[in-house]
Amino acid sequence: MSFASLNLKPALVQAIAASGYTAPTPVQSQAIPEAIAGHDLMVSAPTGTGKTAAFVLPALQRLSEPSAKAGRGPRLLVLTPTRELALQVTAAVDVYGKFMHRLRTGTVLGGMPYPKQRRLLDQPLDILVATPGRLIDFMQQGRVDFSRVEMLVLDEADRMLDMGFIKPVEQIAGATPAGRQTLMFSATLDGNIARLGRALLRDPRLIEIAGAKAQHVNIEQRLHHVDDGSHKRRLLDHLLSDTALNQAIVFTATKRGADRLASDLHGSGHAAAALHGDMNQSQRNRTLARVRNGSVRVLVATDVAARGIDVATLTHVINYDLPKVAEDYVHRIGRTGRGGANGIAISFAAPDETSQLRQIERYTGQAIGAHVVPGLEPTRSRERPRPAGRTFDRARRGNGAPGFDRGSRDGGWRSQAGRGRSR
Repeated sequence: MSFASLNLKPALVQAIAASGYTAPTPVQSQAIPEAIAGHDLMVSAPTGTGKTAAFVLPALQRLSEPSAKAGRGPRLLVLTPTRELALQVTAAVDVYGKFMHRLRTGTVLGGMPYPKQRRLLDQPLDILVATPGRLIDFMQQGRVDFSRVEMLVLDEADRMLDMGFIKPVEQIAGATPAGRQTLMFSATLDGNIARLGRALLRDPRLIEIAGAKAQHVNIEQRLHHVDDGSHKRRLLDHLLSDTALNQAIVFTATKRGADRLASDLHGSGHAAAALHGDMNQSQRNRTLARVRNGSVRVLVATDVAARGIDVATLTHVINYDLPKVAEDYVHRIGRTGRGGANGIAISFAAPDETSQLRQIERYTGQAIGAHVVPGLEPTRSRERPRPAGRTFDRARRGNGAPGFDRGSRDGGWRSQAGRGRSR
């Protein structure tokens, strides 16, 4: 299948070709025609599957036609959970809309000066990309005109809910025209996501791309048991000395921990920098620019960096601290192995992180193979290392696979004929 076969406008196909892409990914080939046809969509797609283009391209197709309503407000509104993801979406609009005329795009997000964003909202806009918190601020000031919104996109909807944005998202959606088209993208489509979808979408089409359990086949996952913080740090030094490691993201549990570890690594001669939510947007942009130009080899980050960062040269992800939420593990390791490349994801598990490790393995349906480095073995007693790739027998355990449960009490959307699996 080619992008031209998706009935996209010639200007969009030209921009795609100029970007070097030749064939749509599964989420793009399924979502783009449905979105162009005007349907609301609920899309479950893991990170790194091309979902940004799956909504940006049909949105630009819609904007290529003149608006039926005069005004200055945006016709497309995209909500994202993080600043990095908002900037990634804005960059995608610039790439795919490069051959469209007079396309006006604005980004409203936290960590940037209010006056500049106020001036932006006073100008005519076609596309507005925003994080919910900052957008609510401007709504309360009466600075946002939603009367022309034709399409609302909720990107990483599950993450927005995890971050406590469900009320702001509902408030923002409620301020847009009732006849808008709504596209919701999420790693999962169950629980609160299903409830939010029922509230905001009209007769949506359901598109499910292979979930966490089937993803990351090109990422080697390793587990190292550690005794304590000192053991963890010595093991990290050893791993960073590997010449096969081109660039890495090292995830920590706290902002303070990220700053401290980045400072220690820098003092030890590593080209390291921290990235977390207490940094303003200019600081974060500078840090990411240094990662992309290769002057930073080790990015020490909190989960703010787990979504929305796409750096093709990242070969390793190291979970210095295991995530508190099992789903975040999948998003963390998805920062490597991008675009079909191979990657390595290494996790440290301290004695007090056993429950987190078990939750991750249950969520992915796969045990992480335990490894040891000669001379850096854990001294405490551990269970016998398990071979990498062993999967849990969910049927025998009576535990359904994670994902959207069409038969649950929460309800669910019916899959299109031939779209998904029968359950």
